Amino acid sequence: MKLAVVVQRYGAAINGGAELHARYLAERLASRHEVEVVTTCARDYVTWRNELPPGRDEVNGVPVLRFRVDRERDPREFGRRSAQVFGRRHSLAQELRWLESEGPASRALLRHLAGATYDFVFFFSFRYHHAYHGVRAVPGRAVLVPTAERDPAVGLALFGPVFRGVRATMFNSFEERAMIRAVAGGADLPGVVVGVGSELPESVSPERFRQKYGIRGPFVIYVGRIDENKGCKELFAYFERHAESRRDGLSLVLVGQSILAVPGHPRVRHLGFLPDQDKFDAMAAAGALVMPSYFESLSMVTLEAWGLGRPVLVNGRCDVLRGQCIRSHAGLYYESPEEFGEALWALTDNPVLNAALGRNGREHYRRHYAWPVILRKYEETLARLQQEDREGRPGPVLEPLPGWWARRRRDVPPAEEVLNGVPAGPVVPRRGGGARERRSER
Repeated sequence: MKLAVVVQRYGAAINGGAELHARYLAERLASRHEVEVVTTCARDYVTWRNELPPGRDEVNGVPVLRFRVDRERDPREFGRRSAQVFGRRHSLAQELRWLESEGPASRALLRHLAGATYDFVFFFSFRYHHAYHGVRAVPGRAVLVPTAERDPAVGLALFGPVFRGVRATMFNSFEERAMIRAVAGGADLPGVVVGVGSELPESVSPERFRQKYGIRGPFVIYVGRIDENKGCKELFAYFERHAESRRDGLSLVLVGQSILAVPGHPRVRHLGFLPDQDKFDAMAAAGALVMPSYFESLSMVTLEAWGLGRPVLVNGRCDVLRGQCIRSHAGLYYESPEEFGEALWALTDNPVLNAALGRNGREHYRRHYAWPVILRKYEETLARLQQEDREGRPGPVLEPLPGWWARRRRDVPPAEEVLNGVPAGPVVPRRGGGARERRSER
């Protein structure tokens, strides 16, 4: 099959969650299909500034076609429009202007999609300009990988028809599927919970990491962008409180780019961005991975920790992370500094518990997130869509945009109000395996 993977930015050095997900998928599908990545010339997700040359490129053997972004994002305009549609009653026209300010808008990219002959087109991520308009450019051939977090954007009215109108949706988690079904009006959306695999090394060496970076004693690790939006400010406060109350010598090691000041605490060590092998060696050496994020559609680094046999400690206010811990029996979660401290103590001071959770994590990763499992779900979805086309079965139909006057009626509820009406909490496991669309009580 001839497939396109359409994503907001793309490159070997671009390691954002959705972008890395798209690259992993494109590279794996390329071994079985004719795959082309369609993307923009942007490298920075804040401004969408054109930094990479337009035209044809190749990344890790996969053809890439880049198009220029029409204009950079203006953060002040985007912030003003976000406050308008998230917090106040508004019109659909105002949501479309919000989408334009969100970006990355590239009319050349959309013209290419409308004229291309791909069998199916995978779109990452739901909230961006290229995905919303791209789905409408290829009716009947669009497959959505929404990577949706529980944030107000998912409650905007303009996305409901997209969720209902694509041929299939590849969800990252049961919580994401439940949330999108709710905002789409309870529709039984065609698709599957699939997630993404990871590129784990064949072997890791905890001792190699300790020697290279001079790390001694027990530690837990955070891997990712060091940002308040990722819960890192709260993580620092909770860890410092733990360090004061327990003189156990436990350290917090941080791996990743920092856009938040790292405290100068003697038991907090920031190593910056590490090569992949060093990162995996570090995770294997840690007592546990800490993931403090409030919003995730799927935490790849949590899956990697499980693949390496390490337990995790996650923010229990994130439905996805909490649900993954419950279903995997491979981690603990917290909702307060007291719970954080006790859970951290349990994970690092009880080797039997630590080893058991680590084994559960490795098995959960093998059963649900190893690449053969992921690719089987994608291939089954593509085969189903092909069969529907051969049999002439009608698929979902994208609802047309309302007319000029209807788009300007200020009768659309605030997105935050819509999201607040969506049931929260993790999807609980079904007895005997699997998961059902029922939320547990917090």
